[in-house]
Amino acid sequence: MQIFFVSLIIVGMFVSLVMDRMRPGLILFSAVILMMLLGIISPGEAIAGFSNKGMITVAMLYLVSEGVRKSGVLERIIFSLLPTKKISVEQSNLRFLPIVSSLSAFLNNTPVVVIFAPMIKNWARKMHLPPSKFLIPLSYATILGGMTTLIGTSTNLVVDGMIQDSLQSGLINVQTGGHTLGMFELSRVGLFICLTGLFYLVMIAPMLLPDHREGGEEEEETNKHLPPGMMLMEVMITPRFPGINRTLRDFDFYRHYGANVKAIRRSGQPLRGDFMNTRLTKEDTLIVEADESFYTAWKDSRVFLMINKLGEVEVPMGSRKKWLTLVLVVLMILGATVGELPAVSALLPNLQVDMFFCAAVTTVIMAWTGIFSPRRYTKFISWDVLITIACAFAISRGMTNSGFADMVGERIVDLAQMARHSERGIYIMLAALYLITNLFTELITNNAAAALAFPLALSISSTLGMDPTPFFICICFAASASFSTPIGYQTNLIVQGMGGYKFQDFLKVGLPLNLIVFLLSVFLIPLFY
Repeated sequence: MQIFFVSLIIVGMFVSLVMDRMRPGLILFSAVILMMLLGIISPGEAIAGFSNKGMITVAMLYLVSEGVRKSGVLERIIFSLLPTKKISVEQSNLRFLPIVSSLSAFLNNTPVVVIFAPMIKNWARKMHLPPSKFLIPLSYATILGGMTTLIGTSTNLVVDGMIQDSLQSGLINVQTGGHTLGMFELSRVGLFICLTGLFYLVMIAPMLLPDHREGGEEEEETNKHLPPGMMLMEVMITPRFPGINRTLRDFDFYRHYGANVKAIRRSGQPLRGDFMNTRLTKEDTLIVEADESFYTAWKDSRVFLMINKLGEVEVPMGSRKKWLTLVLVVLMILGATVGELPAVSALLPNLQVDMFFCAAVTTVIMAWTGIFSPRRYTKFISWDVLITIACAFAISRGMTNSGFADMVGERIVDLAQMARHSERGIYIMLAALYLITNLFTELITNNAAAALAFPLALSISSTLGMDPTPFFICICFAASASFSTPIGYQTNLIVQGMGGYKFQDFLKVGLPLNLIVFLLSVFLIPLFY
């Protein structure tokens, strides 16, 4: 009966996430409460995820990424890379996409795209190149870079947190080789995937991307005729925006924010006709006429995901804080990389110098020195993502406790009975686990996908008496490889509105990249693990 109930809860959760009636965190929290009411998990297991080091590390990395964004270091990097003379799309992408991937390996993907997308868009217009040739590759490059390290994406930290939880509870047998993920554990396969993906984005993707040149010149011309002190801004709304599902005639945008809405873009396309009577959705981007006070007041608000002053960039902070930020981030990465080596552990026996430790120290120093606003720090954290991650641990435990994970895992093993006698069976099982996880991440969220797939990987490895690490690595790649739809990853939604992309554009460019990552993952993981 518990397997039956868990099946119903997971199906209901999946449908709710696809229908998008509530935020993902609340949907997963509802599933956790139902499992607790049915006795599938205990109250302690229901809330254990909220104290997990992986979840708290994700929260602190949001603040570290905000500090880096405020410092202006990334702007300096991208300005030095963008050509000052017109060159081809391929040459332009080759100059900055590898750097973008390298940065996203150590920073949260969303702020990297939020910073770079407006700059690249404005640069492309000045060079008379179509911005649509650069923005999807920008989003995909950050995703590829995030696959290469433990801190590159929250998904990797979630999987590592589940591994730690399973080791402590005895669900993973250390004798079979189970262990937590190191900083560069994923790099052995991730670097091959990243480099191949970048080659595809530089050489092949531009031929598949649309050529959207319209709009930029019109906006620049409109800017010239604005009243003194006013400018056009591109504003991307979030689910917290109070005007969702209301029209602009019902919701007085000027009274709330002191700015006039001049146009609405939906799924990257401008709405024609009387847009004032169109109900707003969370995928909409607004073109507003406002002064500098609007930008100052709302640039860090959770109501808007991004505000881009068309043709301008934010003034960075002083050079002293900029260098301090750079030093702190480098020390954080180095500390997390070497902190768990035996020599360091022997030197500092009372300290566990891991990613959590280094991120915590870096966050506090950034707050003390004012690199990010210590009074407004809660605005920079995506709380819904954290709730989703915390609840993912409880749902994963419910799938294990009920026997649901073992049942599905055994079916996957049945698909590859030759696994006990031939190496081909390993590829079949990895492929099945990858496809299940990747389907989940394209339709729901990457962290929820990892939560559903983790107990399956654990069950498969336990059934075969194998090292579970390759299956966990497979989940990390599959849950991050969201290229075929704009809804699977937040960075895709950001560039969709800015680049004027349709859903089909992501499908056309993303499906081949999904296939590349799938094949490389399935065939390389057994070679390295």
